[in-house]
Amino acid sequence: MVADYTNFPLYGALISGAWLTGSLLIWTTVFMIRPVSGKSKIRVILDADQVIKSTAGKATGIAGNILVISGVLLFGYYLTVLWLNLGRAPMRTLGETRLWYSFFLGVIGYLTYLRWNYKWFLVYSAMMAAVFMIINITFPENFSKTLMPALQSPWFVPHVIVYIFAYALLGAASIVAVYGLWLEYYRVFRNNLLHLADNLVYIGFAFLTLGLLFGAVWAKEAWGHYWTWDPKETWAFITWMSYLLFIHFRYFNPKKVKTPLWILALAFVILLIAWFGVNYLPSAQSSVHVYS
Repeated sequence: MVADYTNFPLYGALISGAWLTGSLLIWTTVFMIRPVSGKSKIRVILDADQVIKSTAGKATGIAGNILVISGVLLFGYYLTVLWLNLGRAPMRTLGETRLWYSFFLGVIGYLTYLRWNYKWFLVYSAMMAAVFMIINITFPENFSKTLMPALQSPWFVPHVIVYIFAYALLGAASIVAVYGLWLEYYRVFRNNLLHLADNLVYIGFAFLTLGLLFGAVWAKEAWGHYWTWDPKETWAFITWMSYLLFIHFRYFNPKKVKTPLWILALAFVILLIAWFGVNYLPSAQSSVHVYS
């Protein structure tokens, strides 16, 4: 099966199916039943931090991990072969950047699960990744093989790849924020979720900063200016400031919960505007950043 845009719906379905099925299998181990020691009755394990000792639970977990890893490997294979077939990095259009976003989001969800054992986070990240792949399947015209001269630069790949990786990390942090707000309003919030959000934002913010710096150097090379307050640049700066606000608020108000969660959730909305929403603004139609 050739790894190209024509066959993407099949690849997308296989990858999404593997991730969703695998993550759900891993998540269901939270609810596996086993005999209570010294008693004949059974009970439901509701604590996600407990290790399931039953054979069924272990088998289910192993199967889920195999499916998730298989999805990652298949996606990695697709992107690699697509890159070789196109003769360029598949990062030109919104559709192509969504491919990388889905890939990174799935990988980040799985690595976060391995590090902190957040099964719910793995499920949500798989669902978000699947949504973005479905968007690409629904709108195949988002793909393009034509590169404008400004994109034929050595800064193209590092600028786009660090930005999409940052977007994936910050998108994952937004999942934590929404889930945390839901728990907070039901008064069952666990503070370790904020620590998870902190770690995701710190790393994502670092890559977001690199993306801004790479973009400035690229702009100087392509157009002779580091920064022109182009609509895309303006919204990128607003996004950067939004996450900086979250970091500063967390540093000076470590005990507060709702406010930083709301800042994080709203910052992701601003990120989405900077990523592709700005393309629909009338003021951005003459922007050098509107390529597709």
